[in-house]
Amino acid sequence: SQVAGFDAGADDYITKPIKPKVLVSKVKALLRRLKEDNAAEQEDIVKVGNIVINREEYKVINDGEEIVLPRKEFELLALLTSKPNKVYKREVILDKVWGNEVVVGGRTIDVHIRKLREKIGDDHFKTVKGVGYKFVL
Repeated sequence: SQVAGFDAGADDYITKPIKPKVLVSKVKALLRRLKEDNAAEQEDIVKVGNIVINREEYKVINDGEEIVLPRKEFELLALLTSKPNKVYKREVILDKVWGNEVVVGGRTIDVHIRKLREKIGDDHFKTVKGVGYKFVL
């Protein structure tokens, strides 16, 4: 049913029969949205408050001081700062930072957030209980 599809994570539903032009238009719209989202997340240098993130050089500067971060901490910081104040669900974080290639424990995100809080500042990372995390200025 439509409700089951949306509950499972679908963002659109198509009923049959469908006109080919309508199907093509829907696919083009989805691809356009995906491209826009990826472009926003893939800027090489991102400045958020006092933090400068250089994705190309894997470098983070906080208040003028360079901070050395392991790869996953860097990717987690880059994800959260790509859209400040947006709450990222744990599942989305796992998918975007760790991907499908690795099985990680349930506390992995928590440990990485704790390390980022120690290095960047506790006040920037907020926990949304039962949902995930967000970066705030």
